[in-house]
Amino acid sequence: MVVAPAGNSFSREAAIRRRIANIYNKREEDFPTLRDYNDYLEEVEDMTFKLVEGVDVAAIEANIAKYQEENAEQIINSRARKAEELAKSLKEHQTQAATDCPSDMVLDQNSQAVGATAGGQYAPSIAAPMFMQPRPTGPAAQPVPIGGGNANSMPEDEATQRQRAERAARAGGWTLELCRKRAFEEAFGSLCIV
Repeated sequence: MVVAPAGNSFSREAAIRRRIANIYNKREEDFPTLRDYNDYLEEVEDMTFKLVEGVDVAAIEANIAKYQEENAEQIINSRARKAEELAKSLKEHQTQAATDCPSDMVLDQNSQAVGATAGGQYAPSIAAPMFMQPRPTGPAAQPVPIGGGNANSMPEDEATQRQRAERAARAGGWTLELCRKRAFEEAFGSLCIV
């Protein structure tokens, strides 16, 4: 029986589905016809739904125990087949990642890829950089703050601050003339001449 927190119905349902999928693990190849396979899937989903909703749980648990006893060898074989397929897929992925690894990457003893770049740069943590987050390899230079002061970190006087603000405004496309022109347009545009 699956015991999960009562407050989290999603985790409870996920736990039930994992358990049922681990027991009822037949594939389409195990059935003579597609119809038989679809009937099997429907039966499994009905049992899963009833367990999630708490309908006739004792009878379903008895059916699951009976199925496990009758099909123990088939369940173990299916699990082994799945494990072999996962191992094969992982091996293929690792060989593909090793062939796709850039030439400036080298593998250390822990088989982690380390970038051949200067400190402060990021290097992938494994040979396949497209699948993992980068990790820092050392301290990086801190960015220089914009407009917080001069090179000596001395406070700027009022004239310098005003000049800097005017330059920033002009860089954004604002001018004093533009402001006056807009004010006149709005003022005269709202006049109603009769």
